[in-house]
Amino acid sequence: MPELPEVETVRRGLQPVMEGRIIARADVNRPDLRWPFPDNMAERLSGRTVMALRRRSKYILADLDSGETLIIHLGMSGRMQIDQHNSAKFHQEAAILKKHDHVVFHMQDGTRIAFNDARRFGAMDLTDTAGVENHWLINKLGPEPLGNAFDETYLFEALKKKSAPIKTALLDQHIVAGLGNIYVCEVLFRTGISPKRKASNLSATRAASLVPAIREVLNEAIESGGSSLRDHRQTNGELGYFQHNFAVYDREGQHCSNDCGSKIFRVVQSGRSSFYCPKCQR
Repeated sequence: MPELPEVETVRRGLQPVMEGRIIARADVNRPDLRWPFPDNMAERLSGRTVMALRRRSKYILADLDSGETLIIHLGMSGRMQIDQHNSAKFHQEAAILKKHDHVVFHMQDGTRIAFNDARRFGAMDLTDTAGVENHWLINKLGPEPLGNAFDETYLFEALKKKSAPIKTALLDQHIVAGLGNIYVCEVLFRTGISPKRKASNLSATRAASLVPAIREVLNEAIESGGSSLRDHRQTNGELGYFQHNFAVYDREGQHCSNDCGSKIFRVVQSGRSSFYCPKCQR
């Protein structure tokens, strides 16, 4: 499942070709993805100008001049593919993937943007821009980890109420929006905190150390185009490459990068694999 860096990478890739541009025509090629598309979606998108392209947690928000916002969730395999008629490689790949182009935006300048989703776990919805924060997908999300509302005091207060392991608590989208399994594993390694430690047992100092580490890891991942483990592609079709910088994630049995003499372990928590160094993380 794409996490915040992958979604932000896609948003940044779409921004130059969508923001301030007109959707000349939208093709909706099936009635649903993860759930049904909103009524008359193609008609409500066609002819509209994209006023702003934002991200909230793992959702891309396209604000339209109609006063509606298109909410896009990539799901497990969703991609936004851009064709500006200048890439032979794109045309070759597009011919293979075309059957999974479920929603296509034909921009006024001739750019074609396809939402391609082989597994169909993605989603789209339309809602009033003024009330988008009240939409059922968004209204219970916690603060953005790169925003001002997410600070040391907030996180300590939120965590001290949680009896769950810190790994599970940081994955709770009500506490902080957008974090996923990969980046929480990396953050906990950088801060020396075991994923098994009870969230409420963290001292204020250790809880505070998570905030800059979260921002650091996320920003590094965004600059690297995200992590491509299975399905993630940038809008130009290229892979992200932050996976080459993993210190612990998916490195079970390998030597710790801190040269502490230990190896990386894996434990399953709430159905998710946690990777950590038992010597460096306490």
